[in-house]
Amino acid sequence: MTHSTNYTAPKTNLSINKSKPLGLFESSLPAGTMTYSEAVEAEEKNQIGRQSFDKKSFWVTSEQLNRRTCPSIKCGIVGRIFFRQGVTVFEKKNGWARITKPYNAACENNRSVYIDEGNNECVSQNGILNGNFSEWVSFANLSQTRPPDPAKEAKGDEKLVAKSNDFKRYKTVFTQAARSLILSKHCTEKNFRQMGGWWKSVQYRNDPVYFTYCGNSTSEYKIYLNAETREIFQ
Repeated sequence: MTHSTNYTAPKTNLSINKSKPLGLFESSLPAGTMTYSEAVEAEEKNQIGRQSFDKKSFWVTSEQLNRRTCPSIKCGIVGRIFFRQGVTVFEKKNGWARITKPYNAACENNRSVYIDEGNNECVSQNGILNGNFSEWVSFANLSQTRPPDPAKEAKGDEKLVAKSNDFKRYKTVFTQAARSLILSKHCTEKNFRQMGGWWKSVQYRNDPVYFTYCGNSTSEYKIYLNAETREIFQ
């Protein structure tokens, strides 16, 4: 989609849509298993923590990379990792890399609630054994050398959001949204410096929706941005 070049960030009284349905699916999970919404929140916070890794780490070289339940394009997708994010490779197999240890698939009625795209059956052919699976990504899109940072030349307000996922694609939208939130006093420049910008939402995996926190890292202070429609909501 081509964005309009005459977008102007509102200077005051920014209206944040709080009525947008979150669409979280709560399921009766096995004892000790996080609910889906808890898992989503944990994963979105984990996105933020994927920026710094030691020298043995691999780095994503593509804009985004599907995380699958087994080493095949036929396996379910549980999420994505993004350009310049780091992973630890535990195993390589037929052009695929295992990037996690096995964890609970949260199966209900033989379906994993963590898989929101593709095959979600809790069967061995989908990489789910004894109710657990690991995450796999294409090894061809990983490198032991971290790609150059497209935000290196960021200036002015761009520096506030320079660590955002997909910064290169949505630089203007991210920058303008941050400034409008600051002007409306929903956020501060310090909030954006601490967060580094906008992070791809796991909750809205299939939409260009990103989030930031303006205050504590709890849902009360969490703000979403649709980078295509430019809607800001909670």
